[in-house]
Amino acid sequence: MAILEIRKFPDEILRRKATAVGAVTAVEKKLIQDMFETMNFARGVGLAAPQVGVSKRIIVCNPTGEKADELAIINPVITCRKGKRVKDCEGCLSIPAMSGEVTRYSLVGVKGKDPEGKEFSLEAADMLARIVDHEMDHLNGVLFIDRMGFLKRKLLIAKYKKKMGITCLGRRYC
Repeated sequence: MAILEIRKFPDEILRRKATAVGAVTAVEKKLIQDMFETMNFARGVGLAAPQVGVSKRIIVCNPTGEKADELAIINPVITCRKGKRVKDCEGCLSIPAMSGEVTRYSLVGVKGKDPEGKEFSLEAADMLARIVDHEMDHLNGVLFIDRMGFLKRKLLIAKYKKKMGITCLGRRYC
C-alpha cells in the first residue's frame, strides 16, 4: 500500500466530473487500499479518487476510524436525500485547515459496487450521510465551499489564499 498525494484546491482535477469504473480490477482494488491508507494518514473521514489525482468514481469513508466501519463505493449514485436538513461544520483534505458550515440532509440513500464488484445499496444516516454526500460532490467537481453562502465562501477563500501564499485561484476566485 502507498500514501498518495492529496490534490489541493485549486487543482483542476477537483473541478472535473469523474468517469465511471467499468470492471473492478486489481488496479481499482489497489487504489481503494491506497485511498484508505492516505485518508487514515491524513486523519480524514472520507476521500474521493479525484482528490488523489485519479478521475474515477470511487469514494472511501470511515466515520469512526475503526477498521470494521470502512466503506468503499465504486460508481456511487445517490438514490435519495431525506430527513432533516442539518447545518454543520465541514472541512476537506483538499482545502487544508479550512472549514465552514454546510447544510446537508441527515439521511442519504446510495447504491454502487463494493471492491469485489458486487452491487449494493445502503441508507446512510447522520455523519456517514454527510461524508457520503461530501465525497459524492467531489466526483462531480463540487467542493464544500460551493455549498456555502457567497460572503462566507469569499472570507474562507481569502483566508485560504493567505495561508497558502496564493494570489489567485483561477478566474473564478481572484
